[in-house]
Amino acid sequence: MNQEIEEVEHLPVMVGEVVDGLDVLTGGTFVDCTVGLGGHSKAILDASPDGKLIGIDRDPDALEIARKRLPSDASRIRLVHGNFKGIKEILAGQPVEWIGEGVSGILADLGVSSLQLDRAERGFSFQSDASLDMRMDPTSGETAAEIIERLDERELADLIFNYGQEPGSRRIARAIVKEREKSPIETTKRLADIVVRALHKKGYWRVHPATKTFQALRIAVNDELNGLEAWTSDAVDCLKKSGRLAIITFHSLEDRIVKRSFQFLSGSCICPPGPKGLGACVCGATKRVNILTRRPIVPSADETAKNARARSAKLRLCEKI
Repeated sequence: MNQEIEEVEHLPVMVGEVVDGLDVLTGGTFVDCTVGLGGHSKAILDASPDGKLIGIDRDPDALEIARKRLPSDASRIRLVHGNFKGIKEILAGQPVEWIGEGVSGILADLGVSSLQLDRAERGFSFQSDASLDMRMDPTSGETAAEIIERLDERELADLIFNYGQEPGSRRIARAIVKEREKSPIETTKRLADIVVRALHKKGYWRVHPATKTFQALRIAVNDELNGLEAWTSDAVDCLKKSGRLAIITFHSLEDRIVKRSFQFLSGSCICPPGPKGLGACVCGATKRVNILTRRPIVPSADETAKNARARSAKLRLCEKI
């Protein structure tokens, strides 16, 4: 671990709101499904002197930093390299005395960590030129460059439109296919330049034209949306009675899935509206939680002034009944 990595600035989002929302003062075992650089985990441990924490992350570099920043007391904290969507299997491998009849709280911060964004070689950002990677777990899976090379024009356009909500997706996909015929697209700068030219964006822009395309590729590379609804149900299964689930999202696609999942788990029908008189519920929704946030909690103006990356964050909470 070099000095540059160790000094990555880390500003976790809505720390106070998360600590309050999880009710950590009651103690017990808490699970940080996306421990990242340890900001939320440290706040949970600090606020709950008798509490224990299981931290999960798919990024081995992040876990290495978290190990240095968090208390080294093995009786209070355990860190696991893995994908949080396998939460049931991960918790099944933890000490029985830690889990009991369920954990007291679970947190998932679905944003990209400062480590991933700020390290150019990870390929998440177009701010500097680097290999077009984007994997949260750099030890497995396809890179963004490999996905761009593999998909045909229509598949690329659909990916960029569905995951990036980019109205110019077809122009971008057409330009990518044309450029890759010359040589593989392997760097962030080359892809960003292709997007800018495809959208005919010149001069100053408030939001970089490649932002939505990079978001779409990152979501695809890391399979961020698939299984999120099922994971939410699994997470509730892992909670004890009155245990709480907190999820922080950073774009509308994630938030829509979390909102719908909470509605289903609270017993509200999520069936699409049917013809008049034929709208019988078939989704099988049963009440398993109480929703604690009818509207999502958002960062304060003071927080967004200090941390621009927090401005799109939304926190939703529910409690198992």
